[in-house]
Amino acid sequence: MLLLERHLTRQFATSVAAVTVVLLLVGLGGLFADVAQKIAQGRVPASLLLSQLGLRTVQYLPMILPLALFIGLLLAISRQYAESEMAVLAAIGLGPQKLWRPLLLVTAPVAFTVALASLWLGPASAQLAQEMVKSANRSFLVAGLDAGRFVELPGRAGVLYVGELSRDGTAFRQLFVQSERDGRLDIITASAGELLLEGETQRYLRLHDGFRAEGAPGRSDFRILRFAENELRVPDREETSGEQLLQARSSVSLLGDAALLAQAELHWRLATPLFALMLGVIAMPLARMEPRQARYGRLLVALLVYVVGMNLLLIGRSWLGDGSMPAMLGLWWLHLPAAALALSLFWRDGRLPRRRAA
Repeated sequence: MLLLERHLTRQFATSVAAVTVVLLLVGLGGLFADVAQKIAQGRVPASLLLSQLGLRTVQYLPMILPLALFIGLLLAISRQYAESEMAVLAAIGLGPQKLWRPLLLVTAPVAFTVALASLWLGPASAQLAQEMVKSANRSFLVAGLDAGRFVELPGRAGVLYVGELSRDGTAFRQLFVQSERDGRLDIITASAGELLLEGETQRYLRLHDGFRAEGAPGRSDFRILRFAENELRVPDREETSGEQLLQARSSVSLLGDAALLAQAELHWRLATPLFALMLGVIAMPLARMEPRQARYGRLLVALLVYVVGMNLLLIGRSWLGDGSMPAMLGLWWLHLPAAALALSLFWRDGRLPRRRAA
């Protein structure tokens, strides 16, 4: 490899890495708000905040990395044009077509990472995240409840205290719960109990041998009940939708499933790395600019190309899922024309028009 090609590869990779970090930080803000909302509703334990953020970030890599690759290459290549370095390279015989090696050395690893995240890491992280939430909702220990300490219930619904917890976190002794609703206090005590999960989402505390006092402070209409057994509803666990279950399935299982939604999910996973490759190839001709032309004007073009391409992939996925398009056709009706256009623009970039005969 020439020394100039090594220099360009380093410039391209640095720019792509910087844009990737910025996009990941922006995406983490939205993911954090979503996970924090579910924690406040009591659907996800607070102790799983960081793990859920990390696992969900892996699931979004197939959508973030292609955009980071595209914008990073556009910024790096347009900088070469703005500083007249591309003109010098063309003068010594290194035109845009001769720079395929630095472009490939940056685009190929990113596309491979997208394929790895889309086909394997993404589904595995989705499955692990669902299993962690499901396991946490069966145990007080994972949910952050310690014996001998007052804990505020999600959404400021009240305070809970237990004196002892079993090793698996499902059984407890010496329970105290205080909650407030519509200006009335509700205090429950019990000598023992356990956490029950009914169905997929509903959770209950089964209490034994305790008291329940309910009333408004400053008034005499308090009610005191003694019970041998009582059930107390706690916030439901997060319900797993059909789409989330589909995203958690392995790509091998989708390959042998003839269902329309399964085929649509499989073609979507195959589409994202191919989309990244096309964006990497088309970045070279789109970055061409005059020396005095605005450098960052190409970012609007990059965002438009990415949004249009990603929306077409999502529309094609929807068509495959509802049967509007044959599963055999997949998303190749979009990949093949896009690949032909990208290669054509790359091949014609910087070539002089042929002279017509007189």
